[in-house]
Amino acid sequence: MGGFRSLPARAARWRPEQGIGLEHVSLGPAPTGFLIRGTIIGELGGSPYGVFYRLSCDDAWRTRSLILAATSGRSIDIRSDRQGHWHEAGGRPLDHLDGAIDVDLAGSAFTNTLPIRRLKLAEGACSGELTMVYVPFDTFRPVPDHQIYTCLEQGSLYRYEAADRSFTAELPVDEDGLVRDYPTLFRRIPVDIS
Repeated sequence: MGGFRSLPARAARWRPEQGIGLEHVSLGPAPTGFLIRGTIIGELGGSPYGVFYRLSCDDAWRTRSLILAATSGRSIDIRSDRQGHWHEAGGRPLDHLDGAIDVDLAGSAFTNTLPIRRLKLAEGACSGELTMVYVPFDTFRPVPDHQIYTCLEQGSLYRYEAADRSFTAELPVDEDGLVRDYPTLFRRIPVDIS
């Protein structure tokens, strides 16, 4: 499985390198794949925000659905056929997202896990350009975003690149494919569940 163990139920947390905030994620197996529930608090342009998200993935880590709700009252509920076609929960197609399999949420270290787990890249292998459903927290409007992942050390280190080369980061991950640290953006912090 690309160097990763079978995913147990677990929790993880990250804090931003700059400013105040926290992402807390609970994830684990579900009857038809994996279920991820997360909460992110932070600030954007000096304004505080809080969001809750629920991601459902199949057993190959392809996103089935995303529900994202802000404490301000804004929300989205989008679904995927897992083949790169998206629609709103009510059925309206989101053709501008065609080709996207994974979701990338602003302010989230967790969502890098989705392509890392799904792709199962061998050491030295590159994903090529991927289309992501990117959701910025200022607009809550999902847009396509193009990214590239390269496996530097199988099961432990990956390079993330914006396809336009405007940003690159080397992401160390744990045995479950969860980012340990995201240089300049996020740092993993311990979760005590005792």
